[in-house]
Amino acid sequence: MMSKKPFGLLFTLLVVGACTFLPRNGPDDATILEESDSHLKTEEATLGYDYVVVDLNNKVLPFVTKDSTNSFSTFGASGSQVPTIRLGAGDVIQVTIFEDQSGGLFIPKEAGVRPGNFVTLPPQEIGRDGMISVPYAGKIRAAGNTPSAVEDVIENKLEARAINPAVTIEVVEANYPRASVIGQVEDAGVFTLRNSGDRVLDMLAQAGGITGEDHESFVTLSRGRQSAKISYEALTANPRENVFVAPGDNINVSSESKKFYAFGATGSVGELTFGSSTVDLNAAVAQAVGLNDNQADPAHVFIYRIEHQHALQGMGIDTSSFTQHDVPTVYRADFRKPDSFFMAKNFEIRDGDVVYVANADSVAISKFFGLATTITGNSVQIDANVTSLSN
Repeated sequence: MMSKKPFGLLFTLLVVGACTFLPRNGPDDATILEESDSHLKTEEATLGYDYVVVDLNNKVLPFVTKDSTNSFSTFGASGSQVPTIRLGAGDVIQVTIFEDQSGGLFIPKEAGVRPGNFVTLPPQEIGRDGMISVPYAGKIRAAGNTPSAVEDVIENKLEARAINPAVTIEVVEANYPRASVIGQVEDAGVFTLRNSGDRVLDMLAQAGGITGEDHESFVTLSRGRQSAKISYEALTANPRENVFVAPGDNINVSSESKKFYAFGATGSVGELTFGSSTVDLNAAVAQAVGLNDNQADPAHVFIYRIEHQHALQGMGIDTSSFTQHDVPTVYRADFRKPDSFFMAKNFEIRDGDVVYVANADSVAISKFFGLATTITGNSVQIDANVTSLSN
């Protein structure tokens, strides 16, 4: 049997050093809190990062930021006016010329059986140079102009030779005012825009609709050198985002899952997908299979994220020492409080958040005694009053 004196010395040494070598799932709550000063900023951060720690309560919740449904940009800036449909290369048009009376340039004095006082020219395709040809008017630029503007040009060209000419243009085949729909849709393709106007959702409907889940789908609208990207749910929920499509626009539907990460004393750790458009803290903990009964400290559930400085200022936090717009932030939730689940229901997890659950202090004690048993070969029993040693 090992003598009590040597064992007592060994026991003391183990107690002193236990906190430094006992394994943990991550930094404990004391370490996290001690690294922040009275201004909610660390004096000397562990890895060179300054951060703030914020206790979650109903006073700070209104200022906590969420993932916006249009977190990337907006289509609304494109306006709600129907784009002017102009003629372009590839369009097939037909020109009709009217004169006031016979005996003019196109209507002879004796028109015979010709009905009316007009002549319709054969359909012609606007060439790659953007031009069309009209007898006695010559080459006319059509591409880039509206039909009415081209009508005015032809009338002016014929005014000196025809009798009060009037011109109408009919678009026989519209090949230029088109937009492309690609990506995660049933039937990607190039679609012709109507003069009355087609909106983004109209184009997606023509393409057979999206193939992914609504909450994971994003729509990118590209126009010239500019593009904007929003969630599909924002597009369907906000009429302002369902803008008119212009000729040459490209609509790309992509599927992107929002994710968060769970670490520490949870039932499951690693990367987890939202599975819906939004996930509150209760749902996030549930997805991580809850708090580990044998390890977790419910009072110290942390959410790591990059928070907007203006949000922290709204909470009353002095952020003057931070030069950057976004501030590394650790939110702490205390699940021992009876109303904590109401609070957690109103705290939305953001894409990329890290949820970390600290170990309870008793876990360190348990690990220590397990280590002591391994080293000494003696078992250790603990009750409310006595710690005894037995062979």
